Amino acid sequence: MSEKYESALTYNSYLAVDELLKLQRPLSTGPEHDEMLFIIIHQTYELWFKQLIHEFKQAQSALEAGDTHYSLSILGRIRTILKLCVAQIDILETMTPLQFNAFRSYLSSSSGFQSAQFRMVEALLGRRDSKLASHLPPKVAEEIKSLTKQNSIWDSTLEFVTKRGHQIPKEVLTRDKSIAYSSNEQVQDVLLKLHQSDPQTAMVCERLVDIDEGLQEWRYRHVKMVERTIGKKMGTGGSSGVDYLSSTLFKPVFADLWEIRSRF
Repeated sequence: MSEKYESALTYNSYLAVDELLKLQRPLSTGPEHDEMLFIIIHQTYELWFKQLIHEFKQAQSALEAGDTHYSLSILGRIRTILKLCVAQIDILETMTPLQFNAFRSYLSSSSGFQSAQFRMVEALLGRRDSKLASHLPPKVAEEIKSLTKQNSIWDSTLEFVTKRGHQIPKEVLTRDKSIAYSSNEQVQDVLLKLHQSDPQTAMVCERLVDIDEGLQEWRYRHVKMVERTIGKKMGTGGSSGVDYLSSTLFKPVFADLWEIRSRF
């Protein structure tokens, strides 16, 4: 009877709570009080990145299957996760520059720039360049490279649009997916017409705009958080800090959907 009780599934065992709570290992002397917050926030981001990868892949399956309602559901969930990622910055900003600098030196060469999962998110969103994973371990870099040869979420959306009866140019659908997508006026014409005639497909497109706006909001808040914490200092791991982060701002992922705004 006792053996059966011990092997029964519990909240702790299902969620591996004991193991999870051992993963916060501050390095500073003391340790510094705020290092725990820094670790937990960034570990939480990694968990959300894992979920975003999971959701983007499911969204692609739903889109490529032409499933409008499920696509809307998953894309809406992604937008909600991004809102939460933005909200976490509010918590991180309760830490002052002096509090961060009390343990910053212990971070050594570690940097958020080394987040493999965020690079996977970018690959799923359509980023295609040689610098995407060149700084990561070979096995991880190869996994990300594999993603860059497949459909991005935008490619999956264009397949969805086609399944809904709208004629995306064949050369766009069959293009080399390892090359970054460029804005296309013919695609924009199709998108404009479907917004005017096909409300359900238009809703899917607007979910993508929500996601794009959420990503830009997260990037902006991240830049300002870093700037208020370390100013113009070099980032950990040798990155250029604020200057690099600022260069990523105001670059929409789904450019065609923004281009048509002025034509409505």
